[in-house]
Amino acid sequence: MKKLTALALLVLATTAYAQPYDNSMTEDAIKKRLAPVGAVYLEGDKAAVAAAPTGPRSGEQVYQAACFACHGTGALGAPKSADDWAPRIAKGKDTLLEHAINGFNAMPARGTCMDCSDDEISAAIDFMTAE
Repeated sequence: MKKLTALALLVLATTAYAQPYDNSMTEDAIKKRLAPVGAVYLEGDKAAVAAAPTGPRSGEQVYQAACFACHGTGALGAPKSADDWAPRIAKGKDTLLEHAINGFNAMPARGTCMDCSDDEISAAIDFMTAE
């Protein structure tokens, strides 16, 4: 029995000593966990990635981003179907563009797309009025 107990103690001691090394508490691992997630760029600093201009958005892109909320649902009387658009189209493209840019009745100026160019607004009108 003494030999069996000694063997069991030897096996336990060997397995306890042979456990894989836990490197989660090393200095490098701790520094990595505490490192900041992002960085702040101040004016004049060189940005990590230069922003490249993407070019003008298509009429469909502008419609999906800014116009759909009202013109897709007909909210506040916004024209939605070809029948709704017909009397407005009869006034002419210039009038439609002027109302879209400056706002008209319940429609806010630029349809809330403040970063849209006049050409992008025009493309959105073309997209919405296409049959």
